[in-house]
Amino acid sequence: MEISQVRYFLAVAKELNFTRAAEECNVTQPALSRAIKLLEDEFGGALFHRERRFTHLTELGRMVETYLEGVFENSRQAKQIAEQYVHMKKTPLRVGIMSTIAPDEIIELISSVRAHHPGVELHLCDADAPSLRRRLLEGDLEAAIYALPSNVPDQEVHSLPLFREQMVMAVHLTHRLANQRSVRVKDMSNESYIHRNNCEFAGYADAILSEQGVTVSPVYWSDRDDWTLAMIAAGLGFGFMPEHTAKHPGVVALPITDPEFWREVNLVTVRGRRHSPAVGALVREATQKRWFGERAKALSAAE
Repeated sequence: MEISQVRYFLAVAKELNFTRAAEECNVTQPALSRAIKLLEDEFGGALFHRERRFTHLTELGRMVETYLEGVFENSRQAKQIAEQYVHMKKTPLRVGIMSTIAPDEIIELISSVRAHHPGVELHLCDADAPSLRRRLLEGDLEAAIYALPSNVPDQEVHSLPLFREQMVMAVHLTHRLANQRSVRVKDMSNESYIHRNNCEFAGYADAILSEQGVTVSPVYWSDRDDWTLAMIAAGLGFGFMPEHTAKHPGVVALPITDPEFWREVNLVTVRGRRHSPAVGALVREATQKRWFGERAKALSAAE
């Protein structure tokens, strides 16, 4: 059964005249009659009584009319949705954001997408980087913004660099190191540590600290960076955080050296997957955006 056959049937059912129905459908009457005959063959019975002066539905025709109306309407709506999707008149886009990224820059990106592509409906979720990567590969997300510390290329995804930022030691104002311009990894030893459960360096940094004989004592664990910052400001311990996240009254951010820790935040999509026009719009806005000023421009120039 083809949609054109359904359309012809509904036109005849409405007009009760094959000639007028053919005119309404902009086809010849023989073509319309053949289509109706094929539909009748498929259903196994006549759909119309064809009489010289009067054409009317058979009992079978009346039984299937409501269902064919539904088929035609669903087809019309599906086509409309597809057209809106392709032309970005109404296109949902599921994007994952790493929960440790400061919101200001992401909000600017969202605003830019909304301003230039009002038909794109952004559905945002936040999670840790490994979870976002898994959901991306499984098809639950179309794009994600996250960072992973490994230098090994990920062959399953394509990563567009957005910005880099240094990791810092966040301490309260009266901490013994608060007046320094930076802090060495060795200076962290024996300090009380507030563990960020969603930190992408968890496990990765542990090996480096161990190599230098540095021991820290986790005293609190938190899923939320705002709580971590509040605890740091209260003097309950230090935090290992991205520089742009470590902004809170009473908190001092000290760049870590010997070695330095940097994270590169990327817009990630699945390599080889055919993406929607909305993903293309997101990529364009992300590449045109100035991420944290000069540093972002330097990264873009390097790429």
